Amino acid sequence: MGLLLKIFIPLLGAALAFYFYSAPENFNEEMLRGKRVIVTGASSGIGEQMAYHLARMEAHLLLTARTEAKLQKVVERCLELGAASARYISGSMDSPSLPEEVLREAENTWGGLDMLILNHIGQSGFTYFSGDVGHVRKLMEINFVSYVALATAALPMLKESEGSIVVVSSIAGRIAGPFTAPYSATKFALDGFFSSLRQELIIDKVNVSITLCILGYINTESAVRAVSHVIPDTPAPKEECALEIIRAGALRRREVHYPPGAVGSTLLLRSIAPELLDSIVRSSYRVENVRR
Repeated sequence: MGLLLKIFIPLLGAALAFYFYSAPENFNEEMLRGKRVIVTGASSGIGEQMAYHLARMEAHLLLTARTEAKLQKVVERCLELGAASARYISGSMDSPSLPEEVLREAENTWGGLDMLILNHIGQSGFTYFSGDVGHVRKLMEINFVSYVALATAALPMLKESEGSIVVVSSIAGRIAGPFTAPYSATKFALDGFFSSLRQELIIDKVNVSITLCILGYINTESAVRAVSHVIPDTPAPKEECALEIIRAGALRRREVHYPPGAVGSTLLLRSIAPELLDSIVRSSYRVENVRR
C-alpha cells in the first residue's frame, strides 16, 4: 500500500497540475502597472516577495506589517525596483483601528484602490492544542476578523474600481491536520466567509473578484522554523509562490493552489478517501519531535 501511494500521489499531482496550468494564460505584467495595491504582512516571507514583484510591475504600493524597521527597508527596495510609489503603515492587526487607518491612507493618497492582498498572520506554534482559549481568540482576531474588517472597509473603493480581493490562506484551511488547531480554525473561517461573500457579490452583480490562495509548505523563515523539525518535506520557493498569487489575483481567478501538484492531489484525496489521507498525514510527521 505504501509503495502504491508513493507512486499514485505524485502522478495524481502531476495530472492535476497539468489540468489547472495547461490552459492558456493571458497574464501580462503590464496588467498591474499603475494599479493601487495594498499588501498586508509585507515585511517578510511571501508578502515581502509580492511587494517586490509588484514593484517591478510598476504598481503603487501601500504595505503593512508589525515591524516598522523591516517595512522601511522593503519600501526602499520597492522604490529601487521601480514601484510607481511605495509607502507603509506599521501596526498589529489585532488593533481594531488599524484596518480603517490603512484604508483611509489609501483613499487619501490614491483616491481609490484596485487590489487588496490579505496576507498577514499571527504567531502560533506547531504543537498539541494546550487548551489556551485566549490564544485561539487572539489568533481569530488577527487571522480572520481583521481580514473581514479590511475587506469591508475596502469594498466601496473596490466596487468603484471593479477591483480584486486576494486572500492568502492555507491547505490547513481545507484539511485539518494535527498540531495546528487554532491556526487551522482561522483558515477554515477565511474560506467560509470569503466564499460566501463571493456568492453575494455575484448575486448583486458587483464586479469585485475574490481569489482564495490555498498554499502548502513554503520556504518562509517562519514556516521553516515552525515545522521543519516535524515535516520532512522540501518547502516550495516563496518567490514563485508570491508571483503565482499575484498572477491569480490579476486574472481574477477563483482559487490558486501552490505548489499545484502537491496541494491539488492532497485536496482530491481528501474528497475521495479522507481517512486514508489522515493516516498518511499522521504517519508522515516526526511526531516524536512535537512538544506538548
